[in-house]
This record gives sequence, structure tokens and C-alpha cells, in this order.
Amino acid sequence: MNPYHYNQYEQSLIQNASMYDLLANYYKYIDPNKHMMYYMKHYECMRQLTGMYRSNDQQNAQQANHQNMSYVRVFHASPNAPNVDVYVNGQQLLQNVAFKQVSQYVPVMAGDYRIKITPTGNSEAVLTKDIRVEPGQAYTVAAAGNVEELTLVPYVDDMTPAQGKAKARFIHLSPDAPRVDIAVKGGEVLFPNVGFKEATNYLTLPPTQVELEVRPAGSKQVVLTVPGVMLEADGIYNAVAVGYANGEPTLEAIFI
Repeated sequence: MNPYHYNQYEQSLIQNASMYDLLANYYKYIDPNKHMMYYMKHYECMRQLTGMYRSNDQQNAQQANHQNMSYVRVFHASPNAPNVDVYVNGQQLLQNVAFKQVSQYVPVMAGDYRIKITPTGNSEAVLTKDIRVEPGQAYTVAAAGNVEELTLVPYVDDMTPAQGKAKARFIHLSPDAPRVDIAVKGGEVLFPNVGFKEATNYLTLPPTQVELEVRPAGSKQVVLTVPGVMLEADGIYNAVAVGYANGEPTLEAIFI
């Protein structure tokens, strides 16, 4: 309902409730039937007003909760780690997550959370980390590095599309790869000099299909080609380098 009309209707209810209350009191000892009639009219106006106020309170509370709600997903980026289970504050959140798998976003309230990673089916943690979740933010929490030096790295995700444009960033999660540049094939560098566990800022780009190259930083040598990357209008992309530059599983770029 239009807020202006809503206020008019609310004022009308208040005025009628007041008038019916006066009439009910006037007829209280003169005409019991009229007293009851006006009392019921007064009661109905008050009931509608109370319902409106409750509805407003619920809508405001829901809106506040939605604005404060945060979102967290977990990404398994350790190339030599086994499948894992993920616990949050002692409760199992995910089970049997394999290398390169990413969970769906899980809505959480803002606050402090303890994340524990265990090999699937094993209760002994290989990694525990406390993270702070700020209100209204979205996070990708990556299990990164070799299993012997496993770390959890939280990245703040952009969830706001650029109207008619694409947004993209690059995250370097290959443990043995040097610092790299991400470039358009044979063309300009989009994301320069990115080191292990670093994430770039998001770039706003025109919708297009592009072929990308991964190069050692400052070099023209191509160590990985990523063909047929489709950047769609209003899309938000996280390009992630995973695997080993020298070893198995081999280096590749995936989009999450």
C-alpha cells in the first residue's frame, strides 16, 4: 500500500476509534444496545490498528535481520589434502568436501565463529581457525596450501552486480606457483603480480567472451591458457588458480 494512503487510513482508524469510544461511554447507562454497538466498533478499529503496528514491527525486524545477515561458503583448495569435513562452532556444517569443491553460501548471523577442518570421518582437526563475520558481508573461506601447512583464508565476496557489466577478480591458490599476471591472450594484463593466497580487487568489465593467459609476473611466458571465458552482464566471477605449477594435480583456473 502507498505510504501516504497507509497513513491516511491509520489516521482515519484512530479518529473513528476515538469517536466510537466517546459514543460507547455516552450510551453506557442510557442505551445498552447502542453502547455495545459502538463499543464493538471501537474494538474493531483498535484491533486493526494493533495488527498494523505488529505488521510494521515484523517487517522492520525482518528487514533488519536481512540487512545484518551474512553468508559464508567453504572452498577446498588444498591439492594434496584428502576429502574433509567442516565444523562451525562444534557443529558439522559440511561433509566429504573434495579438492576444488565449493559449498553453497550458508546464511549466518554476524559474530565470531570457530571453523574446524577434519579428514572425512575423523574427529581430529587438521586445522582450526577463528574468524569474525561482519554484518551484511559474504565470505569465501578457502582451505589453502599443502596439507602439511594448511591454512584457512577468508575472502570478502562482492555480491552487488554492476548493471549491464560483469565483475571479476583473481585469487591465487596454487602453493608452488610464483607470483603471476593474468592477461587477455596476447593483450593487456588485467591482474598484475598476484602472489599465493592473494586476491585482487574486482574489475568491472564489458560482457564478452575472452581467452585468458597466466604468466609469471612481468614475463610474456604463458604457463596456462584459459579459453572461452564467458563474462555475462550482471555476473560476478571469482577466477581461482589451483593445483601445482610443477606436479599433480596440475595447475588450472576454475571459476567459483
